[in-house]
Amino acid sequence: MSTFLYKIGKSAYGKPWYFIVGWIAILGVVLALLGINGMHVSSEMKIEGTESQKVLDQLAKELPEAAGGQASVVFTVPEGERLDTPERLKLIGKAVNDVYHLEYVINPADFAAEAGAAAQASNSASGQTQAASATESPPFGPMMVGGVPIPGVMLSSDGRVALFQFQFTVQQMSLPESVPDSVIEAVSAVEKGGSGITALPSDSLMSKPSVGSTEAVGIAVAAVVLLMTLGSVVAAGLPLLTAILGVGISVGGAFALSKFIHMSDITPVLALMVGLAVGIDYCLFIVNRQRRMILDQGLSAREAASRAVGTAGSAVFFAGLTVIIALCGMLVIGIGFLSTMALVAAAAVLVNVLIALTLLPALLGLVGERICSTKARAKGAAHADPISRGFAHRWVTGILKLRWLVVVLVILVLGTAAIPVAKMEMGIPSGATANLDTPARQSYDAIASGFGEGFNGPLLLVAEPKDASGKIAPETLGGLVQDLQKHDDVALVTPMGMSKTGDMAIVSLIPKSGPTDAETRDLVRDLRSADSNLARTYNVTIGVTGFTAINIDMSAKLAEAFPLYVGIIVILSLIILLLVFRSIIVPIKATAGFLLSVLATFGITTAVYQWGWLHSLFGFDTGGPLLSFMPILVTGILYGLAMDYQVFLVSSMRESYVHGHHGTESVVHGYEQASRVVVAAAVIMVSVFAGFIFAPDIMIKQIGFALAVGILIDAFLVRMLLVPAVMAVFGDKAWGLPKRIDRLLPNLDVEGDKLIAQLKAQETAK
Repeated sequence: MSTFLYKIGKSAYGKPWYFIVGWIAILGVVLALLGINGMHVSSEMKIEGTESQKVLDQLAKELPEAAGGQASVVFTVPEGERLDTPERLKLIGKAVNDVYHLEYVINPADFAAEAGAAAQASNSASGQTQAASATESPPFGPMMVGGVPIPGVMLSSDGRVALFQFQFTVQQMSLPESVPDSVIEAVSAVEKGGSGITALPSDSLMSKPSVGSTEAVGIAVAAVVLLMTLGSVVAAGLPLLTAILGVGISVGGAFALSKFIHMSDITPVLALMVGLAVGIDYCLFIVNRQRRMILDQGLSAREAASRAVGTAGSAVFFAGLTVIIALCGMLVIGIGFLSTMALVAAAAVLVNVLIALTLLPALLGLVGERICSTKARAKGAAHADPISRGFAHRWVTGILKLRWLVVVLVILVLGTAAIPVAKMEMGIPSGATANLDTPARQSYDAIASGFGEGFNGPLLLVAEPKDASGKIAPETLGGLVQDLQKHDDVALVTPMGMSKTGDMAIVSLIPKSGPTDAETRDLVRDLRSADSNLARTYNVTIGVTGFTAINIDMSAKLAEAFPLYVGIIVILSLIILLLVFRSIIVPIKATAGFLLSVLATFGITTAVYQWGWLHSLFGFDTGGPLLSFMPILVTGILYGLAMDYQVFLVSSMRESYVHGHHGTESVVHGYEQASRVVVAAAVIMVSVFAGFIFAPDIMIKQIGFALAVGILIDAFLVRMLLVPAVMAVFGDKAWGLPKRIDRLLPNLDVEGDKLIAQLKAQETAK
């Protein structure tokens, strides 16, 4: 591997424009495809095979007009005023009518006409429901104009909040971008002319940006770290340039393909996060190795670049491979949107690895000997071993003296940080956790105060007779609706209609509890139970769907898949590290350290984003459940990046051991060689990920925070402290490998021993 990469590096350095033009051409193709296909992303995330998705698919097939996405708009007026004045009623009525006449929006009048006789059954059941619930005096009612209700609009008892709920003919992901904009334009018309009305569209209608401008701060910090580490503006600029090109190609390519594959809006942002971080780090490792060879060994820039690609490039290749394998491991889980995220992020890593191994040496060829300034060369010549007895030497020596204390303290600290994991709750962040000054949060709070928490998460029920040839009589539907209304956690039940064949009834149910409350999860489970009193009494099966039910099912499915994925990661970790380091102890130690990092990361993330600790520091107002797919996503990415540091740090220790340093001497020497660049790389990754913590989207915030904290913990506590301490405990035994296994394993030559031997032989022959 190292010999092959050495040849690539030498060729790219010698003929740089072939490689530079090639990559520019690839970028041009991506931009051309992007211009032709456009960008098509959606905020919808679904998991095939869940109960709610099965019901949704069935509706789409048998009753498509009831299977579309739902949205809402809240109208409010200042405290002490009412919405049901003649002028305001006229404005709201016109806005609602305008929305119903938009393409892709279902008009209740048309739906009722199409349903025919089924609608009469629905109306009959609706009347029974209203009669049954009249004694409860709900704090709301239909908004009336001249004694006629405005379809889909309810008014709170104090008259200052109105809720307009409507449905699309298709799911949100299939809507043209112009439709939500047209809805917002129609309802915003009520605010004109000093009416005093405020229109607050629901979160599903808002095209919120996935990232903000704060990630530029992370890149700026990365630039400073690169300048401090590499010592020149030219050397520091190369990793930034290549990383930006890498994410341009990978993220642009993802957008260009979004016309043909369903892609959530968080997918390209994740690729941007990971691509920037690894792109900068991988090029940093190679440029740093080249400069060290120039300054320490007196090699020419060309020879040093070629050898750096052959040696550090080998480590980059296997480090990138671990990230790609970790991400692609998510495909085993079988969740569509998560697989797309993983593949796009893996593609970003692959592109950046290829750029580091081909474009970077080409750019180094253009820079030539200027990669090291005259001042740096003079300083290097004056110090034969510039890192000897420096801070890294004193630091690692201190760790080795207190090795057992370091091991115990790191385990105690990370174990304590992991305690909140036991209380971690998963879900999909909603308007309830949005910042107080956002329309999504204001809409959520207005609905909750005017109608109740449950109106923010309506459920859609589908009732079918257990007998395949049976029908649902109007009396059966009426009785079912009345009994549903009697449930302790049900606020309102409204029959929506029946299929033309009469074998499927659609019912809207509003819980009393909020979308992320445990009571709502219990309600969904009770409704679906085949042994419930409702199912037995009316001889029906009840399916539950809707945004809230989909999120409940998604969280449950991902929670079930998480242990499987962790098991896959652990097995992959042991196999890859066994191949790279040819050791039994090193893979076990590395994997154990990674598990400690992950548990501590999720513990801290739970304390901050669920419990709300230090919330003002991180730019959010209210804690809530953690993003349901965040643990799987972060575990995969953290595993790959943690193994990056493991490969670069421990491969230096192994290189020292192979070249004659034994016992703690190999640990000290390897640590001195690699620690500075690993610390710089970790600071860069933390900075890049931390830049996303202040993004507008709470999902991006949580992922950015978890990745930043995870890298901080793994790099500085596990790799910089725990690894050298444990390596010192085992000494030379850490590199032990049974001879039978040694003969079976291929020699990957990550340290470049074969390359160095070959180059020395060539020099001797001359």
